Amino acid sequence: MAELLFTGVHKRYGDNPYTIRDVNLHIKDGEFCVFVGPSGCGKSTLLRMVAGLEDITSGELQIGGKRVNEAAPSERGVSMVFQSYALYPHMTVRENMGFGLKVAKTEESTVDKKVSHAAKILQLDHLLERLPKELSGGQRQRVAIGRAIVREPGVFLFDEPLSNLDAALRVKTRIEIARLHKDIGHASMIYVTHDQVEAMTLADKIVLLNAGEPVQRDGSIAQCGAPLELYHFPVNKFVAGFIGSPKMNFVDGVLESAEPDGAVVKIGHKLIKARINAVGMPAGSKLEIGIRPEHTAMVQGDGDNVIQGTVEFIEKLGESSYLYVRVPNAEETMTVRQLGDTDHVIGDQISVYLAPDSLHAFKDDGRACARTIRVDSVKDDLFVAGVAGSVLTSHINP
Repeated sequence: MAELLFTGVHKRYGDNPYTIRDVNLHIKDGEFCVFVGPSGCGKSTLLRMVAGLEDITSGELQIGGKRVNEAAPSERGVSMVFQSYALYPHMTVRENMGFGLKVAKTEESTVDKKVSHAAKILQLDHLLERLPKELSGGQRQRVAIGRAIVREPGVFLFDEPLSNLDAALRVKTRIEIARLHKDIGHASMIYVTHDQVEAMTLADKIVLLNAGEPVQRDGSIAQCGAPLELYHFPVNKFVAGFIGSPKMNFVDGVLESAEPDGAVVKIGHKLIKARINAVGMPAGSKLEIGIRPEHTAMVQGDGDNVIQGTVEFIEKLGESSYLYVRVPNAEETMTVRQLGDTDHVIGDQISVYLAPDSLHAFKDDGRACARTIRVDSVKDDLFVAGVAGSVLTSHINP
């Protein structure tokens, strides 16, 4: 078994504030779990606590049903792949991959068998006699992963393994890691990254860690769940703003009225309908409305749920273009996604439709109002990107 259970885990250094606070988390057998969050949130520290490289201040960590708080790293059944390849430059790929087994006095025939098996999985079998200096960055990283595979651990730990690679190699190696997880099957994987694209594409479960005031209030974990759950149903403004690229747009509003299946929010002089549950909140309460760039739509003229703005900047990326639009009651420009061949120019006055089903709302304390939709039931043609085929319901308390 390779499941992990964190119960009330805390970490602090001396008298400083907690680096990790009240982590309660279950990672199932064979699950691919990604720790993601901004710099300083403690994701690498949490990973090192699993590896036994950092002590646990309080709480309990179990691996495979056994408490491991005091266990040495070698006794935990884990293998770690670091950001740095840390390969021995004078050893061949074969020797690097088998070195740990040889130190453990493993029979040579067993070492050869395990190295050959790992090399085949990682497509390194034709490179076994090369030195690290004769390899590309991606190949070196695969050797480092192979060194972990040969130990046949119950848990693989990856600490930002792709950050030293260029963009093309990151994509390729990311695919290889996903394939590795599928091929191995039985092992759990914990992967640390600050890159939310890696998190969204690799994870069975995302653990989004936060730093700052919300940590003091709620603990280190801002939200934990499947990638699309965090994308469609963020529990607070921090999660909504972190997950998604470009990030979610936020506009200040005031609650006009609320029913169980929707609410009316005033933005400037416009009344906007949103499929959110604000029942119990008095009229006049402040709400921050959120909408993702890919869920906006440009229309002609005015109308229900339409706001006007001025185009201040345009990014043309080929397959799409992003218009940065100045709208009322927004501290920052609103990002509107368009087709790559848009003919809009800076200074254009445009109308943006905010579909009720695509809107999020956040209270004064940053917590989300529950969305009153099932993603698979949305019929509005304007609410399409990243949603079609998903079956999700909101579990957020209003």
